[in-house]
Amino acid sequence: MRTAGRSVRAQLWDRLAASDPGLLRLTAGLRTVTAIALALALLAVARAPVTHLVAGAMAAMVATFAIREKQRSRQAVTLALGLPVALASVSLGALLNQRVVAGDLFFVALIFGAVYGRRFGDRGTALGLVGFQVYFLSLFVHATVGALPGLYGVIAVAFACSAAARFVLLPQTPAGTLDRLRRAFRARLAQLVGTQIELLDAGPQEVEKVLAELRTGTARLHEAALMIQGRLEDGTSDPAVARLLQRRTADAEIAAERLGLLLLTARSAERTDTLTLHLPGAVLPSGGALPVPDEAGAVLRRDLEALRQLVLRPVGEASGTGLAQLRNRLLGYREEENLPAASPAVQDVFRGLGEAARAALGLRTALDGPPDESDDTPATARSREELDAEDAAIGTVEETEPQEAEATGLRRPTTRAAVQVAVGSSLAMVGGELLSTQRWYWAVLTCWIVFLNTSSTGEILVKGYRRLIGTVLGVVAGIGLAGLVGHHTWTAFGLVLLFIFAMFYTAPLSYTLMSFFVTAMLGLLYTLLNTYSLAVLVLRVEETALGAACGVIAAAVVLPVHTDRRTNDLLVAVLDRLAEVTQGAMDQLSGGPPTDLVEQARDLDQALADLRAATQPLTHPITPLRARRDTARYVVALLETCAYHARSLAATAELLPTHPAIAADPRLRGAGRRIVHNIAAIAAHLADGRAPSGIETGPSIASMLQPGTLRTPRYGRVTDRVLRHLQRLDEAVAGLARPLGM
Repeated sequence: MRTAGRSVRAQLWDRLAASDPGLLRLTAGLRTVTAIALALALLAVARAPVTHLVAGAMAAMVATFAIREKQRSRQAVTLALGLPVALASVSLGALLNQRVVAGDLFFVALIFGAVYGRRFGDRGTALGLVGFQVYFLSLFVHATVGALPGLYGVIAVAFACSAAARFVLLPQTPAGTLDRLRRAFRARLAQLVGTQIELLDAGPQEVEKVLAELRTGTARLHEAALMIQGRLEDGTSDPAVARLLQRRTADAEIAAERLGLLLLTARSAERTDTLTLHLPGAVLPSGGALPVPDEAGAVLRRDLEALRQLVLRPVGEASGTGLAQLRNRLLGYREEENLPAASPAVQDVFRGLGEAARAALGLRTALDGPPDESDDTPATARSREELDAEDAAIGTVEETEPQEAEATGLRRPTTRAAVQVAVGSSLAMVGGELLSTQRWYWAVLTCWIVFLNTSSTGEILVKGYRRLIGTVLGVVAGIGLAGLVGHHTWTAFGLVLLFIFAMFYTAPLSYTLMSFFVTAMLGLLYTLLNTYSLAVLVLRVEETALGAACGVIAAAVVLPVHTDRRTNDLLVAVLDRLAEVTQGAMDQLSGGPPTDLVEQARDLDQALADLRAATQPLTHPITPLRARRDTARYVVALLETCAYHARSLAATAELLPTHPAIAADPRLRGAGRRIVHNIAAIAAHLADGRAPSGIETGPSIASMLQPGTLRTPRYGRVTDRVLRHLQRLDEAVAGLARPLGM
């Protein structure tokens, strides 16, 4: 019973880790709520009035969420600097409270400075947020000069409570966050294998639904890998350990994605294009979903479940001969003589299982240390020797940081955004004053917020639309809650804490949901301040709509960055990274010197993630340009296909110095030349419409370099895989030409 209990707890923890990688959302919500609860408790003991309670809650919230730095020492310095900034901001807010023109001019200057401060990194962003939000706090509670001493004490208590929550009650170290992200990656990998089992068993009517889940699972695994990449530098002190974890994570991701493609091919009437796994709505090739023969299907199902168990269980929980036998059986599929009798497509799945088991072994070793080797078979021992040789080679490649020219003047993104938000806020002030001389600042707040983490007019439009929808729904909820809570102060504060937690927990998932919880919380705060009325909440909607509109107008008129221009720039960046990875992999597979291909591949992934985010306005359901939306989705899916094949080539090239099954062949450089040329031609055409608008075509890569000619001492299949990735990459790059106007 005790073992079963631990198993249930482990399953629940794995699900939580998979849904919230690194528990970042949970920690952010709990830490903010804890800081606010501490501040409210201390102020209540001091018998502070309700106005001070509200101010303390808001100050504790901003002191907690504004700081985003990863190192605890830097967090402490930023928090210490934030206190005088907050005190100065509330002082100016109180002093200028009755001086409308001077107050408005200072508010615009403060907004400009807060946005411009982003160019100085996380600390500049945090101090700008503190200054703006505390000035807003002074407007919200109608601070006066006579009330300043009390507000100074409230803000000091709030910052102290934020420090206690951050550094004492809910500490979060970079190493601990990285450890939780690794667990999340393992949980998501196991979930993806579980979806692949469902794909194996799905009937003809269920395949498309499971295929959609497979796409989602693959994207979620990729997201977790990118999050690990972003935390490696701060989470590990040894660069060799960081590179090892980066390499093993990449290997596991590629092996899992390849296994899914092989399963799709085994269930299809013909070979499945990689695009099927990346393009939403894509269906299996003509002929539909075919069943896997019963005998082979039963073995595959058993072995996929074995792979899932190997992924889930840490080394400490994986002792005993049972799991060793599973591991040995799966790794045995890397040997041709161990493959079961089946069709070529099904045999490819078993080969993919063997490679996935090898990747899982490498990942488990990197995460948990070396497992027991006493029950190894010869096939497992060879896989372990290959991994050990790769581990020893890691760290010998020198990393080079690319130097990018920084824009200057109004071309600098932070300067442009600061000018835009200052103009938009000025418009919001004027319009907000016409709507209400008491609560005009809601329009300014909305204008400020829609500019956060946006880079184009389309992104600002979509964010403003989502905020307006969330606000309208929040007003409806606020009306009901205000009636239920009445004058029960602590019940209202309890609901405020609940909504703040929900706000931070849902923020990365849905901006609409976050706006809903913010507005519902504000309805409760108005109730506490005895200023609640239906007219106030309706005014909140009007001010929100006005602020969003002012933000969109400013972004469209003042130094505009149109969505098309931004996506083109990001598309060129993706193509440049793709060419870099492809050229590097081809050079290394041709016998050239080793380069940091894993790092280059992750740079490609990050560039693609930036492009995907920037195309959201083009692919949003409300866009009236349906053809344009479909084209954007198709191009992004093709680029994801290209990135998968480039990552796979890079991973194979990384094996070259140590793997006995792979040898360099100089002819590969010529085989990949056309691919790199076409990528460069497309990028040049996007950057300059006057550039030649054509790409090279010719014989297939496979016919240019026949399979079997690479010198592969033991595994001839490695040759076929390299050529297959080259061929698919060539086809995908050529497929980009037409939708991009070539």
